[in-house]
Amino acid sequence: MSGLVDAAPSRVLIVADDPAEADSLVSALQEDFETTCASDGGRALELALEHAFDLIIAQSTLPGIGGMDLLTWLKAESRTRDVPVILLAPAAERTDEAEARSLRAGAVDFITMPIRPAILAARAQTHVQLKRQRDLLREYLPHDSLTGIANRRRFNQELLRTWARATREPRPVTVMLLQLDHFGRYADHYGRTPADECLIRSARALHRCFAAGEDLAARHSGDRFALLAEGEKGEEVVRTALGAIADLEIPHVRSETSVFVSASVGAVTLMAGSGSSPEDAMAQAQTLLRLAVQRGRARGELHDCIAHQSTSVVLERSDSRSA
Repeated sequence: MSGLVDAAPSRVLIVADDPAEADSLVSALQEDFETTCASDGGRALELALEHAFDLIIAQSTLPGIGGMDLLTWLKAESRTRDVPVILLAPAAERTDEAEARSLRAGAVDFITMPIRPAILAARAQTHVQLKRQRDLLREYLPHDSLTGIANRRRFNQELLRTWARATREPRPVTVMLLQLDHFGRYADHYGRTPADECLIRSARALHRCFAAGEDLAARHSGDRFALLAEGEKGEEVVRTALGAIADLEIPHVRSETSVFVSASVGAVTLMAGSGSSPEDAMAQAQTLLRLAVQRGRARGELHDCIAHQSTSVVLERSDSRSA
């Protein structure tokens, strides 16, 4: 293969309940792809959630969770909805209606068995290359695809611009990293769709609070957000960030900290462009976030480099587990 497909080994998940059919699929693809096999839809879904695949090829007829049901689950799940899926159907079951239904449900291709190895390999290469191109384009977009707010790339760009402007006139800024508390437990208990909705609501709440002037809220990674606020108002903006999440009152029965989803914040206030760097600011925010987690979560740890003082910020609320 060439171009983008050569950039990294391409991984294909093959879902076939017939061992002989699975072997023929592996044989057709093994020269160009790293293959993993599952014999039923349930196991395929587990593997797809655990590993990053570039393509999934599944028989339409499977025991338990069938090919169409598997396709529906994959397209409903945020971690797998962008993975292209090829459905394989026995010749006797291939109809225009079945093919149209599969394509409407999100399949990128519908191939009749028995397969023609060279044709299957060529189509697989095409779909993997298209996925890689979409992934690359998404990486350069300024917004997070799930939440709609700025992404990490956009945040880093704005942080660099803040420092560039400050070379002419140093200005106070507060750089923050915010992490949702016990979010892994939230996702395990409520499921991925409610977890995605929690991230979306949290992102929108933070965006509303940090959208004025040069302030910015961005999704940094996973359940973590990066925030930028200008001016000497470190403690105030840390309280604002904590309150934005707490005020949503999203129930979290698996949290050890609060009956609702809460957040921990690491923040540093400093003079941008005055002997400091964006990397220094982010490193300090990361260290302070770890400190906030170690001290019990649902709090912010702020270091003000201008005033040379550190502050723990805790909202006075009655919804903590210890209340």
